[in-house]
Amino acid sequence: MEKNVMILAGAGQIGMAIARRLGYGMKIVIGDKNIKNAETIADIMNKAGFDAEAVEMDLSSRESIMNMITEAQKYGDITMLVNAAGVSPSQAPIESILKVDLYGTAVLLEEVGKVIAKGGTGVTISSQSGHRMAALTPEEDRLLAMTPTEELLSLPMLQPENFENTLHAYQMPRL
Repeated sequence: MEKNVMILAGAGQIGMAIARRLGYGMKIVIGDKNIKNAETIADIMNKAGFDAEAVEMDLSSRESIMNMITEAQKYGDITMLVNAAGVSPSQAPIESILKVDLYGTAVLLEEVGKVIAKGGTGVTISSQSGHRMAALTPEEDRLLAMTPTEELLSLPMLQPENFENTLHAYQMPRL
């Protein structure tokens, strides 16, 4: 039996809370780079009466994102996207943050946007890390909005050396 499908990218507590609030009666496909995290969240949700399935999904990889979308389509029409995946300065170097949080989110939105059912909806959760930088100029906003996804990470404004002072000021000490 086909159901409406929610894709939940990122198997954490915030994403699970959103999926629990909005996903009743839907098939919920939970993708996370760490399959054990996805399986844990799927198990919690299934025990609470939801219909969840875990898949391994690396948000920094277009191929991995496409595999998750293909898996989700097996259950029915994708009608909802919840993107709660990401990394922060305390977890990863700037190159990884940009590859996951910027590029991966752009790919996810682009690819789900191609297949989401008419009237479908989505939300992307962002961290406070995005507010740690100075405001973008109108030209930088335009570049982020209009640059083809596969060219985003080559924009001069996104080169790691442009973030060194910003990130060091906000990184949490490693114990």
